[in-house]
Amino acid sequence: MKSTQDLSESPLADAWAELQAHSNQGYALNPDAYRLAFADPEFLLRRETRGLRMQLEMLKPESEQQAQGVENTIVVFGSARFPAPEQANAALAAAKKSGDAAAIVLAERHVRNSKYYDQARLFSRLVAAHSKASSPQEQLFICTGGGPGIMEAANRGAHDLGMLNVGLNIALPHEQNANPYVSPSLNFKFHYFAMRKMHFMMRAKALVAFPGGFGTLDELFEVITLVQTKKAKPVPIILFGSSYWKRLLNFDVLIEEGAISPEDLDLLTYVDDPQDAWDAIKSFYEL
Repeated sequence: MKSTQDLSESPLADAWAELQAHSNQGYALNPDAYRLAFADPEFLLRRETRGLRMQLEMLKPESEQQAQGVENTIVVFGSARFPAPEQANAALAAAKKSGDAAAIVLAERHVRNSKYYDQARLFSRLVAAHSKASSPQEQLFICTGGGPGIMEAANRGAHDLGMLNVGLNIALPHEQNANPYVSPSLNFKFHYFAMRKMHFMMRAKALVAFPGGFGTLDELFEVITLVQTKKAKPVPIILFGSSYWKRLLNFDVLIEEGAISPEDLDLLTYVDDPQDAWDAIKSFYEL
């Protein structure tokens, strides 16, 4: 696939040069009826072109992943707020030194939850080790939301072993940057949650949900619903941290009230160890 660097060799060079010149010189791109439509950001950001923007968010990550051989992914979700152990321990030491009681309580909670960071990183290393020894057709690539916390840990585990890994980041009102362990060529940023979710599922061969908040729950229930309604092929749906998930979600209530069938809970697997999570995936696919 040609990169944007090759535009100088194509008829699109003039449009590209115009955009570059405005960017380099800090000029505002004011509306211009004569500008080529695809080189007119003012036009592309109009309400009427929303469909085009969604199509582009579908096409760009799809074409880039295809070009780099990313066909099968293991998707890891989890809290963006759970730090690495070294960060948590440093914050706790600083809080104790300050004597701030509230800061100490918060730091102790971060230390407690930082174990999930380590476990997500270890799980990802298991996947990466398998893929590194596999043929290109059988490789499984770690894919996360690209942010901090558990997502960073999973990307980091693959990065530790030199394996490509995917980050599907989202533009949010507060500052949101990709973590430093996402492979740069597979580091994508989305505006539309719907398109981002679609990309999570398009290549997913398993979902591993670590403890998290609303975002993790949103993604988890999206996958459960797609598999339950047979809109997506069955994949392992693994809930890492059984105590957390069973305290948070009492699925038995849904069975008692007739909201789901008892066999629907067979879609979920609870684990507490990275190796058990990986073994569940290997068993499902007979790897």
